[in-house]
Amino acid sequence: MKFLQEKGVEFEVREYLKEPLTKEEFKTILMKLNWSAFEIIRTQEAIYKSQFKGLQLNEDEWIKVLLENPKLMKRPLVENRLKAVWAIPPEEIEDIL
Repeated sequence: MKFLQEKGVEFEVREYLKEPLTKEEFKTILMKLNWSAFEIIRTQEAIYKSQFKGLQLNEDEWIKVLLENPKLMKRPLVENRLKAVWAIPPEEIEDIL
């Protein structure tokens, strides 16, 4: 947020841990990222290691897992109308400004 503020960019924050994404919203973000559902998983999370590591799920199954366990999603994600980026490091945001 600090990076965007310093650039003078107006933005809206969506805390998807508190306000879950719909399946359609999530698929749109994946499309904008050009990632599969598995690529957005935070594999260092304990819940991933204990419940999902090693599972061979298809795309729709991973989407279901992620929507039910949003803590597993990499963040922060920043999106505009056409593209999204994982903002680690924050300079990645430059790609969509």
